[in-house]
This record gives sequence, C-alpha cells and structure tokens, in this order.
Amino acid sequence: MAQVHKLSADPLAFLARYDTPTICNGLELVMPERQATGFTTEHLFPANPALPALVGYARTAIIRAQDPPAASPPEMRERRLAYYDYVAGEPHPTIVVIQDIDPHPGFGAFWGEVQTAVHKGLGALGGVTNGSIRDLDQIAPGFQLLAGKIGPSHAHVHLVEFGGPVNVFGMAVRHGDIIHADRHGAVVVPEAALEGLAAAIDKIARREKLILDAARAPGFTTAKLKAAMKGAADIH
Repeated sequence: MAQVHKLSADPLAFLARYDTPTICNGLELVMPERQATGFTTEHLFPANPALPALVGYARTAIIRAQDPPAASPPEMRERRLAYYDYVAGEPHPTIVVIQDIDPHPGFGAFWGEVQTAVHKGLGALGGVTNGSIRDLDQIAPGFQLLAGKIGPSHAHVHLVEFGGPVNVFGMAVRHGDIIHADRHGAVVVPEAALEGLAAAIDKIARREKLILDAARAPGFTTAKLKAAMKGAADIH
C-alpha cells in the first residue's frame, strides 16, 4: 500500500465548495484525458440527498454477502478488526469505497446503523458502494452513503480484502485517492489536477453565465444564443 501524502486542509475545503458535476467539468479542462474516466457511471442512491459534497481520502475494501465466508469466525473477526485499524489510519478525513463482488451486488448490505456509527467515529465522512445499504432512518447523522441498492438484510456480508484497488460503477479507486462525492455520484480528483482546478472552474462559470443570462432574459432568440455562445468561446 502506497503512503498517502496529506494535503493541507485548504485544497479539500476548496473542493467541498462545489458539487460533483462542477468538479467533473473542471477536470475536463485541467486533464482532458480524464473526460470519460474516473467517475461513477451508474445511478447511486444517496442516503440523504440534502447533505453537501464529501471530500476525503479513499479507504478501499471488497465485500461479498451471498455466501458465508470460507474463513473461520475467529479469522473473520481478526480481519474486521484489522480493517477498522486501516480505516482509522491517517490521513483524514476519509471516504470508504467498497466494491461488492457478488454475482448480484447488493444481496446483503454492509452499511447500516452500526457501521455508519463506527466509521463516523473513526473519521470517515461517508461511503460509496455498488452494493446495498439499509437502516435509512438510523444512519449516523451527517454520514453520507451512495449505494447501488437499498435492501433489508445484511445476509452473509463479509470483508474479502481491504486496502487494494477497487472499481465502483466504472470509478477505479486506489487507497489514498482524493474522492469527491455528492448525490450525483463520485469522482476521483488526481492530486496533479488541484493546482489548475480553481481557474478551470472559474472559466467554465464565466462561459456558462453568458449563455444562461441570455437564455433567461426576455426576448431570447437563436441569434442571441449564437452571440452568447461566441462570447463564451472567446473566454480563455
């Protein structure tokens, strides 16, 4: 597992000011090669759509739930305790990204009342998974979950491994990656993109404002749209 270099608090706070689509837009300018990669590509159910964006360092894990684990109960207990040590490690804050590798992901839920309370206490802001979640009314306050499904049971849910690469709905994540997530989905923010993101987001906002102002004004026509689009294209 590669060592994670913790950024100052300011870059994470800056990212948290924006929703995830805005971050994706900015990344398209800063790193055009990532325009079609690095983000979730299927619908994720937000446990609380009203919560603001989450930004943190990835903690990764792989789970299964359809069948009982092959390891003994004592071995599984030790694996779970080692996992909690992993989640609690620096740097913080963290976002836990869990890939469910069952043939039908979400057969059993890892996330619910107990796990959200435990993970919040260990410094996590939320979780992203292609699996399922439950206990919607008992999730730890302020803890966001984005999940592929909502379900009633945890079935035989168990950790297969943790700390390695995972993929949740097309978003490939490694331990320590910076994750930005909200009710729209999630995206990996490469550290190399941070320096240019503020200027990129500002440029996009100024371009869009010309078009939006024209579209929302009385007497909008295609001629005015064309003029606004030309003006937007001239913003560099």
